[in-house]
Amino acid sequence: MLGVCFFILCAASVICALCTGTMAAVSGAAIDGAARAVQLIISLAGMSALWSGVMAVLREAGMIGGLSRLLSPLLRHVFPDAWQNADAREEITAAVSANILGIGNAATPLALRAMGRMQAMNPHPEEASDDMITLTVLAVSSPSLLPATLIALRHAAGSAEPYAIIVPVWIVSCTCAAAAVLLCRGAAWAAKGVRRHD
Repeated sequence: MLGVCFFILCAASVICALCTGTMAAVSGAAIDGAARAVQLIISLAGMSALWSGVMAVLREAGMIGGLSRLLSPLLRHVFPDAWQNADAREEITAAVSANILGIGNAATPLALRAMGRMQAMNPHPEEASDDMITLTVLAVSSPSLLPATLIALRHAAGSAEPYAIIVPVWIVSCTCAAAAVLLCRGAAWAAKGVRRHD
């Protein structure tokens, strides 16, 4: 579907450019946009590599285990089933920590490992467990202490104050995360009640 939409947009742009005699401007904009896209991707790849390395160092230094113990009182209620497994607990903590640090795409491999651990202990492997759904929702609505990807995007776009968004991001991300977790746990509780009645 995205391919069809992209084709329609490109075809409409070319037709409008031909009708208005601005084909040279459209061609120039396409080339300039492609060049800026490559620069942006390289910038984000560097940020992703940096934070992936930081997380690997933290794991080797035992900091993830320490963070797991620090976050345990909260996360044991957010992921009640998966928290019983020590390996799943460490992977979940790493994924949540990466999202809290705001490292964007570099958090994806950590979340995938956590999902793999949870899937291994899933009694119904054909469907996602409640904890897997909660992790997915929390990954996209996580609190972000340092929104590194957004800061990198603002810096790449030439912002004079790329860090000015930090406090608004704290407020919005914490509110979204709290609402998401409450909705997930509430839906899980309701679903368990329905299954018990069945």
